[in-house]
Parts: sequence; structure tokens; C-alpha cells
Amino acid sequence: MRTKICLLTAAVGAALLSHSAMAGYGDRNKITEAEVLAAQQAWGEALIQISRDFNYGGLEKAQQTARSVLETAYAFQHGEVLFKPTLASGEHTFRNQKEYALSYFVGGNDRLGDPGFALKGWESFQIENAGVVINGQMALTMGHVMLTDADGNTTKVDKTWGFQRFDDGQLRIVLHHSSLPFTG
Repeated sequence: MRTKICLLTAAVGAALLSHSAMAGYGDRNKITEAEVLAAQQAWGEALIQISRDFNYGGLEKAQQTARSVLETAYAFQHGEVLFKPTLASGEHTFRNQKEYALSYFVGGNDRLGDPGFALKGWESFQIENAGVVINGQMALTMGHVMLTDADGNTTKVDKTWGFQRFDDGQLRIVLHHSSLPFTG
């Protein structure tokens, strides 16, 4: 179990690690579109892995994987992350703290009442960007993420991400806004 989590952490980290960070100090902060797309892909794969770990290994395994993903893909260790999850509302709409983000993905915090978005049996995902804006060490994306569960039901969410490159060369999520499309 621990090996699988470590491999997932390494895979997410590798996808988020800058190729340009190794090219020289002058290129270190420049984010490329390929890196942004790789970071989005890694996020989707991590969400699917959390769901699989829950289905085949239980809540504890899913929580371990989710903690690893939050540590690797998000910038909580560098400061505040602006995080508005898809199905969050009321007093706890915004999850700018790591433990609140963890609860959103895998539940376990009775105060927040989350059932665990990543525990919904997701099997596949597709990301369609409406746009990608890159400005040095920051990148923003906006578009749709389609998530498909084991029964073939697809949930489409509007997604905005902000990525920042940090001194360690990692591209991490500093902004994550997700909502269901307007239906009125």
C-alpha cells in the first residue's frame, strides 16, 4: 500500500516538476503550456487513484493517497491555497486549509459534513480547456472537467486552476475553483 502511494506521489511530482528548472537558472521560473497540461493530467489521474484506492482498499487508503496528493500537487506548504470545491456551500464553501481540502476529497470531518468527492467511484476524466494564460511563474486555466463513474454517468464541472512554480522547481496549484454549470 505504501509503495503504491509513494509511486503515485512520485508520478504526480514528476508530472509537475519543471523541465526548464533543470535547463538553467534563467529559465527556472518560466512555465510552459506542456507543463500546465501535464499538471492537469496528473491531477485527474490522482483523483481517479483516490477513488480506486477507496473502492479496493477502504477509506484509510484513500485518505493516505489524498494526503499525498495534497502535499504534492497543491501549495499548502507554501502558504494559502484558494480552493472552492464543486459541491461545497455555506459556511465552509472555501477550503483554504489543507485539512478542509482533505475532507472535501475523502470526508472524515464531521464538522464539514463532506461525503468525499473523490470517493464517488470515478473511473475516468477528460479536461477541455477554454484557455490557458501563462505569465512567467504563474499560469491560469479555465474550462471543463468531465468525470465518469463506474455506471457510465458523467459529471461536468467548470474548473479554474492557478499554478505557480516554486523555488524547488515544482508547479503547484495555488487556485482551484470548481462548480457545476449553470442550468437556469
